[in-house]
Amino acid sequence: MSSPAPRLWAVVGATGTGKSDFALDLADSLRNAGNAAEIVNADAMQLYRGMDIGTAKLPLAERRSIPHHLFDVRDVTEEAAVAWYQPLARAAIEDIHARGGDAILVGGSGLYVSSVIFDFQFPPRDPVVRERLERELDEQGADALFARLQEQDAATAARIDRKNGRRLVRALEVLAQGSDTHGAALPEAPRLWHPNTRIIGLHSERSELVERLDRRVERMWEQGMLSEVRALREAGLEHGVTAGRAIGYTQALGQLNETLTEESAIAETQALTRRYARRQVSWFKRYPELEWIGPGTDPATLL
Repeated sequence: MSSPAPRLWAVVGATGTGKSDFALDLADSLRNAGNAAEIVNADAMQLYRGMDIGTAKLPLAERRSIPHHLFDVRDVTEEAAVAWYQPLARAAIEDIHARGGDAILVGGSGLYVSSVIFDFQFPPRDPVVRERLERELDEQGADALFARLQEQDAATAARIDRKNGRRLVRALEVLAQGSDTHGAALPEAPRLWHPNTRIIGLHSERSELVERLDRRVERMWEQGMLSEVRALREAGLEHGVTAGRAIGYTQALGQLNETLTEESAIAETQALTRRYARRQVSWFKRYPELEWIGPGTDPATLL
């Protein structure tokens, strides 16, 4: 009797819903059933070395000897674009499958998850156009670029945070090349990349999640967020296109640079984290194959 084809599991949901722990429990359940499952990161900020406290990265000692891939693979000065990430994540998944195990993709970065599990095609890049747009972003601000994007592609503008300068630059760069901007958002009718894919969404009641997120931000500061960011600043965090703009890290830099008090840095991080969680839920609930589960669900019941 032939062995079942390896599966791709995607564990998604808002920040603070326990995705990392659930992925570990799922991997344990699969291994108990004779499947050498491994975990692949789909959190854009956990790609970075040294960004541990602010991203709630699972320490090595708590990974239960389960192989983890695409954690700590970038320096904070390097960009972590989704078009760079997609082939690496898919290669890691294919390697796991070649070893006969299931791959568990886990993370809350919606575009990163989507780029792996769905048939995403990315438009080409134009460094000259990109440099010009980044200069205009610095000189004119995100609002000006957002207004331009609204004029040129209102549908894409409606799906992008108007303050996210990096995404605005990318969308306008794509439009300048005469291409479709679908690479900036989930396609209308996404097709699965791997046919044997299972998408699990972790759900928490909003009131409980908000309380948990606010407390988690407070713990970040209690556990040494400022010390972590101080060391990362020495490594060039402030010059990082992606890492330097991460929620919590921007605010901690503000505190270190004395433009924010500790109280305001924590409060701003809490507000941005709550808003980010809402956007994550909105993104993932559009996945047609997604199965929502509540807290305390035993992964063994999903096998």
